Amino acid sequence: MALLSLLVAVSAVTALSARSPVSGPQGRLSMKLTLPDGIDPARDSCPMVILMHGIFSSKDYAPMPYLAHYLAKRGVASIRFDFDGHGWSAGKRVDMTVAKEIQDARAVWDYVRTLPYVSRLFLLGHSQGGVVASMFAGELAREGGPVPDGLILLAPGEVIKGATRAGSFFGQRFDPKDPPEFIKCFGLFKLGRDYLLQTQQLDTYGTAALYQGPVCLIHGTMDRIVPFRCSEKYHEIYTHSQLHKVEGENHMIIKRKSEVAGITAAFLEGVRESVY
Repeated sequence: MALLSLLVAVSAVTALSARSPVSGPQGRLSMKLTLPDGIDPARDSCPMVILMHGIFSSKDYAPMPYLAHYLAKRGVASIRFDFDGHGWSAGKRVDMTVAKEIQDARAVWDYVRTLPYVSRLFLLGHSQGGVVASMFAGELAREGGPVPDGLILLAPGEVIKGATRAGSFFGQRFDPKDPPEFIKCFGLFKLGRDYLLQTQQLDTYGTAALYQGPVCLIHGTMDRIVPFRCSEKYHEIYTHSQLHKVEGENHMIIKRKSEVAGITAAFLEGVRESVY
């Protein structure tokens, strides 16, 4: 399932892993900062996007590296990070929950907001990362403080709630009322009991709808993991949203990635200022 994107660096990339200034509930978060060519953080400013990967994935898997470098060419900086228990971040994947990933996102958000060269700040989430990004944006709106200048959701995986309620996750069956200590997906990835129970209770769409800023939804027609209806539902709940159907694209965004990245960049360029 994991499809590693091998890319030639086209912009300044800084690894923030062992000495990462950001910690989540399970410890240090591994991050990579990608700046556009020619940007001097000491004197210049540019927009920034926080990139959030999906379940069982990483900041170094498709589509995150490609998006980071594509956006850098368009003058947009990005920080992509591994959620706790993923990639090079601290913690165990079996202890992961959506609530903990939202805390990870908040920690990165708080850090990025201290960077003086960031002119506007956006969130982008893929699959489960889309659920995290949308719910986190909703939480920020509910708190009444700063909110993202825009939100990009790639195949947002709200399907995880129905799957855990049905007791079937990537083909693994379990009792949703009394799940085991963990299930193992694809023979490799452990999902813990807390994840299986808590995901059933998420107020996914309700929390997401609290955010009233501009939203860009992108979904491939060949996605066999997250049904298109998830993006359609998000489109319904967001007042200021646009929905893009990408013909022939799959869930991992590897077939028409330049088109997906182009839609993302055009959306970012079109958002001149926050709704707030």
